[in-house]
Amino acid sequence: MMLRPTRLKRPKMGVRDVVRLVWTKHQAFVRRHACSVPGCTNRPIEFAHVRNAANSGASIKPHDAFGIPLCSGHHEEAHRGEKTFCRKYGIDPYKIAAWFLRNSPDLAMRESFAELPAHVKRRLLEAA
Repeated sequence: MMLRPTRLKRPKMGVRDVVRLVWTKHQAFVRRHACSVPGCTNRPIEFAHVRNAANSGASIKPHDAFGIPLCSGHHEEAHRGEKTFCRKYGIDPYKIAAWFLRNSPDLAMRESFAELPAHVKRRLLEAA
């Protein structure tokens, strides 16, 4: 049985109706792993999106290919300042997300990533 992505519609705000694909199979795969912070054994694990100017905007989540596993505490800390968070723990979130993208059992999600514009994919592909 092949899982299909869930389509989420954004609330109408007078601009346009944006549809975002949520890849539940890929998210479940990522959440089955430990927190990306070295030595952290906390649970539960959340699916955290790695953000940059090319892959997100105001109230827009990045493609799920930009996801890494973080415990709830580290996920909250990452939202307070991603660059500081990465320096503090010595992690490269793009390298981690690239590994999950390459190893994801969700082939449809991987195909959808290939269809993204080059400037959006660049950071993740460079880390791979």
